Amino acid sequence: MSSPLPSLRVLSVIPPMTQLNTPYPSTAYLTGFLRSRGVDAVQVDLALGLMLKLFSREGLEQLHERTRAVTKRTPVIECFDSAYARYRTTIAPVIAFLQGRDPTLAHRINTRQFLPEGPRFAALDHYVAADPESGEDPLAWAFGALGLQDRARHLATLYLNDLADVLRDAVDPRFEFVRYAEKLATSQPTFDPLAEALAAPPNLVDETLRELTVSALEQHRPQVLLLSVPFPGAVYAALRIAQTAKAHDPGIAVVLGGGFVNTELRELSEARLFDFVDFVTLDAGERPLLALLEHIGGKRSKQRLVRTFVREEGQVRYINFVEPDIAFAEVGTPTWDGLPLQSYLSLLDMLNPMNRLWSDGRWNKLTVAHGCYWKKCSFCDINLDYISRYEGASAATLVDRIETIVAETGQTGFHFVDEAAPPKALKALAAELQARQVDISWWGNIRFEKTFSPELCQALADSGCIAISGGLEVASDRLLDLMKKGVSVEQVARVTKAFSDAGILVHAYLMYGFPTQTVQDTVDALEYVRQLFENGCIQSGFFHRFACTVHSPVGKSPEDYGVTLLPLPDSPFAKNDVGFVDPTGVDHDELGRSLKKAIYNFMHGIGIEQDVRRWFDIRVPKPTVPRHKIAKALAAA
Repeated sequence: MSSPLPSLRVLSVIPPMTQLNTPYPSTAYLTGFLRSRGVDAVQVDLALGLMLKLFSREGLEQLHERTRAVTKRTPVIECFDSAYARYRTTIAPVIAFLQGRDPTLAHRINTRQFLPEGPRFAALDHYVAADPESGEDPLAWAFGALGLQDRARHLATLYLNDLADVLRDAVDPRFEFVRYAEKLATSQPTFDPLAEALAAPPNLVDETLRELTVSALEQHRPQVLLLSVPFPGAVYAALRIAQTAKAHDPGIAVVLGGGFVNTELRELSEARLFDFVDFVTLDAGERPLLALLEHIGGKRSKQRLVRTFVREEGQVRYINFVEPDIAFAEVGTPTWDGLPLQSYLSLLDMLNPMNRLWSDGRWNKLTVAHGCYWKKCSFCDINLDYISRYEGASAATLVDRIETIVAETGQTGFHFVDEAAPPKALKALAAELQARQVDISWWGNIRFEKTFSPELCQALADSGCIAISGGLEVASDRLLDLMKKGVSVEQVARVTKAFSDAGILVHAYLMYGFPTQTVQDTVDALEYVRQLFENGCIQSGFFHRFACTVHSPVGKSPEDYGVTLLPLPDSPFAKNDVGFVDPTGVDHDELGRSLKKAIYNFMHGIGIEQDVRRWFDIRVPKPTVPRHKIAKALAAA
């Protein structure tokens, strides 16, 4: 096979909106890989660029012009207009503070006199002590007397959220910091909403993104533009970028890929998408990109493209010339070269300890292994490449990558972004880190399996592990068996306790609304969760509503799970979530609100000793789980 042409310059773009505290890793992976193959590859983060441009003094001036022309005067807009002068003078210092460039500003922020306080600050009322007239600091429980920086970051984040609300009310109701125009793309059977939005006159957000896109194109002058779209909330902005690129230089080859494409566009037949992009690739991008670059460079025919959609004579065609994927051990080391690492913002929005790791601090993102070594969970897209194709790399290779990344970024924090990091690989990695005396801090996602003994948990802690998350899902042995999780509640208790005893923060992903889950199952699950908090097994958790996807075992064999799928419309565009009828008839939305309220309080040490029925707004049955079941399981171990 011939090599890609080095003369082709490839620009990889992170479209709005993803994360603001750290770069989304897809462009770093692709840029590192392409450079390892001799390709002239560069990258930009337009998600961060858009946010910094909108939330600047100039951006607020433009926003203020829009608010003055708005006829529908919401409380958010009125508050902004009345305090506009203060917003204009404080925005640059607040951004500098959140970027870590002016930490002493925390003192002024914490006086509660420096920042204008809009409606978002009403959330602080939820933190007030039981006696609201006590005069206590409402944030004292969360940050304590010494949490100067944390407290100020939380207040500064509320300030930015107020401004985002103004942007939504006055300019674009679809705007979100991490899910911009998400509803335009999520499981949309038709391209019509996106087509209409992209044909509409550009608003302030669109105009700003266009200016940033043109600037990036003029700076880097690429022949190939890669748009990596991880979530539905990045699709609209990615296509606006593509629209601008085609208008700026029709000769640019625009390629669309990423997590959203891999899950929702696998049956793509919507030709209008190709008014904006030239190619759409599926799954791991390394092999398709090599084939594409050879094709664009005139060294490979279109018929030999790999996992790529194209438009020919008005019809979408899928081409997959079968070639082996690039081995995980040979994909190279991610690089963040070209990204403004000092400009990312450490936000502190949710006080959930694990959610904080997602939004606070800049983490180098790295994968321990490609895919999932378990790949049996019935709610998961186990048939797709990012889960089904499991490949590892040696511990020496991983630590080589870690050392290279630390040398490049100057940052020693790592988020291992595996679906479930394999315990054997983590054990070898921990040993290699210690043998080479490489000091990092790291966290990631695992399965709560029995391989994680107290000894292994301590070894991981000694290697720098600060937190782990894992799926307990529905804390019910019957439902865990149905899910094919391969764990029991008692096993989860022992494993999480071992991590906690090693000083590692433990976060449990929890689920409600799984097929055949009854009210009794839900109450019992909450009782198990209560006991896990009570016994110091977990410190953090979050309840997610189960969603059935077309690629999961539930979506493919619903009869095995006692449910009936609702028919999907003919979809030339996105297809992922699918509705279903559960014969139990349980109102999971009603129960979900109670579950989220309960776990929020458990994380703050409130109500852990009390009957879990107190959290429900409706009458529910008494738990059937013995009140000290987890404690006895831990004692027996």
